[in-house]
Amino acid sequence: MQGQNISDVIEHYLKAMLGSTRQVEISRAEIAQQFNCVPSQINYVIKTRFTPQRGYVVESKRGGGGYIRILKVHLRDDQDLLAMMVANMPPAIRERDAQVLIQQLYDADVIDRQEGNMMLTVLSHHTLQQGDRQAEDELRSRLLLAFLASLRYER
Repeated sequence: MQGQNISDVIEHYLKAMLGSTRQVEISRAEIAQQFNCVPSQINYVIKTRFTPQRGYVVESKRGGGGYIRILKVHLRDDQDLLAMMVANMPPAIRERDAQVLIQQLYDADVIDRQEGNMMLTVLSHHTLQQGDRQAEDELRSRLLLAFLASLRYER
């Protein structure tokens, strides 16, 4: 390990923990104690070395029973389409425009018929009835962004 800094060592350790499994849960304090470093060093390693661009999703829960969960994911091949849709998503979107977007995802084989139908149901006026058209369109936009984010990874 000569020539490696503490961040490299921690990264290597966490990747070894992941090994062939898809996810690992760690305690930031325990890992910091194990490597005799400050907990913020663990945060730094996770924030810079376990990013979505590198194929990882990180979830955390703070507090006494808190944890950090690192998931190994595989990026989909159709990232350009999804990135373009996210970049051009308006803050509010009407139901008809959302239907067109979902049809594009289906036509590009990003989603199957069942996923598309579920998305249409969740985003429908009948489901989202907010009483206020603007609030409904804003909620629909946020939900679409969440759907698009979830599509970035293969399952």
